[in-house]
Formats: sequence, C-alpha cells, structure tokens
Amino acid sequence: MTDKDLLLKKLVFIETCVEQLRSIAKPALFERDIKERRFVEHTLQLCIQATQDVAAHIVADARLGEPATNRELFTLLAGAGWISESLAETLRAAVSFRNVLVHGYVDVDIEILRDVFTYRLGDLLDFAECVRRRIQDDQK
Repeated sequence: MTDKDLLLKKLVFIETCVEQLRSIAKPALFERDIKERRFVEHTLQLCIQATQDVAAHIVADARLGEPATNRELFTLLAGAGWISESLAETLRAAVSFRNVLVHGYVDVDIEILRDVFTYRLGDLLDFAECVRRRIQDDQK
C-alpha cells in the first residue's frame, strides 16, 4: 500500500528545494564561487534523489514492474499514466545528471548546471504536481 503521507512529505521536500534554489542561488556566480556552485549542485542532487525515491515507492507499491535502472522508474510511471512520456524523458535525464553529481564520473559542466538551474526546475515541480494530483484523485 502506498504511504501517502511519506509521498506527500517527499513532494514538499522537492518543492522546498526548488524554492530554495530559486530564491537563494546566484547562477551568475557559478564560475567563480565554489560555495555557490556546490550549494546548487547539492540541492539539485537531493531534489532529484527525492524525485527518484517517490518514483521507486510508487512503482513498488503499485507493482508496475521491476526497473532495471533508476531511469526506468520514470518509464514505468509514464506507462501507468502517472506522468507524461515527455516528463519521463526529462526525469530520466535528471537521474543521469544526479549520477554525475553523486559519483563524480566527470566534472560538472557549468553550462549544463546553468541549463538545469534555468530551464529544468519546473520539471521537478511538474512531477510533484502529477503525483499529488494522482494521490488526491485516488482518495476520492
């Protein structure tokens, strides 16, 4: 059974991370202020991880399948109608970006970081909204 309270708590965390990024971060300083860049990288890492955790919880509880990778979680959610395929594609890319942040496979490209910060935060909020809407619809 899906733990709705846990999911809602994670969704609030995602929304809080995005709000903090939007209100605190200074992208103009990414190149020259390591603390600024690390704040953004770490907050994005936490936010994407929470998104992945929510997806994993839903996939397991709804028995949507056995994902071979964390990226596949979002494919399964899209297949079950929780999110659109276009959002799933974006979130699969977010998981790959999170892997770079966490595992340091390569140095984080500042332009990619800036792009994610500038254009992709709304995708994380869209995910939270899709899940919240579905949870509320299921309670009716």
